[in-house]
Amino acid sequence: MKSRVRTLQIAFTYIGTIVGAGFATGQEILRFFTRYGHWALLTILFSTAIFIWLGTKMMIIARRIEADSYEDFNRHLFGEKVGSSISLFTMIILIGVNSIMLAGAGAIFKEHLGMPYQAGLLLTILGSYLLLKRGISGILQINSLVVPLMLTLSLIIVFNTLGVPGAERFLFLPTDHSFFSAWMSPLLYTAFNLGMAQAVLVPLARHTEDEQALVRGGILGGAGIGFMLLAAHFAMSSQMPGILQFEIPMGSIAFRLGPVVQTIFLLLIFMEIFSTFVADIYGVSVQLQQRLPVAPALVTPLLMLVCYVFSQFGFSSLLGVFYPIFGALCLVWAVMLMRAPMSQPPRPSGPPASGSGGKGITIVAVKPVIRTTRK
Repeated sequence: MKSRVRTLQIAFTYIGTIVGAGFATGQEILRFFTRYGHWALLTILFSTAIFIWLGTKMMIIARRIEADSYEDFNRHLFGEKVGSSISLFTMIILIGVNSIMLAGAGAIFKEHLGMPYQAGLLLTILGSYLLLKRGISGILQINSLVVPLMLTLSLIIVFNTLGVPGAERFLFLPTDHSFFSAWMSPLLYTAFNLGMAQAVLVPLARHTEDEQALVRGGILGGAGIGFMLLAAHFAMSSQMPGILQFEIPMGSIAFRLGPVVQTIFLLLIFMEIFSTFVADIYGVSVQLQQRLPVAPALVTPLLMLVCYVFSQFGFSSLLGVFYPIFGALCLVWAVMLMRAPMSQPPRPSGPPASGSGGKGITIVAVKPVIRTTRK
């Protein structure tokens, strides 16, 4: 039972780390999949396979090399000097991404709840700080709450779309985009999201004793991401091309289902932003603790202060600056992960055993006893 619970926690954390503001609103899915028409179904299945394969592989390698942070993992992939430089750049990008998440939370408070922008930022920071005091267990707990709700909402949207005219359009949507761009899109998408997810998946793997739980959690988590991609694409395809005009495409679908679903949807967007923010802050904090001669208790508050300052620049401007650069780097990172050999599993502790016929022989060192005789 303990192993099954751990498997679900790993799967939910994997899903919750990947699903952020762009995924929840539908913009990422629209941009990387739905606009490619009839290719989208196949490219989503392709992305799902990559999420299952590389996400699981990353966690297994991280556990076997005993990587405490994604910097240790990148040093393993690229070597000491190059891996350290890539990790430093990744840290800068993740701070920018965290600032984007924080700005997105502020935008929700301002645009949908009628509260001040700064109130959204400060409440998110305070809640994250209190949760992060629990360490990795806090991340597991928040995702174990949020992700089942996200999956439930995806099911509701799918069932409601089944009765909409044009529900089958996801199979036949026309597109003006080329074959090459349609199939490069899922590669960029998965590489970018896995590059971000390493900040929490690597330390999560390090704190997991059961490797089989990592394997099952990676498979289940990758499949869950694929299901949510398919559900959103299925719903948005039925509303093409009119849905392209909306800033929050999934919001236009959820809003038609009534005020209750609308409220749940807005709450889930915020919770998805919150859970991703918490996970990324944790991952960057672990790396900073290895680099900075600062008390560990001060690292997280200082990091949140930096994100708060950057979040004052707004959501859209930060998104346009950071994402393209990080996407290119993550594609190189994903290729290196594909090529990386699986490390040997750590040896169990205890005295070594050897022998033949399946019988181990324990060798015991006997300390000689020297007796002296008194004459």
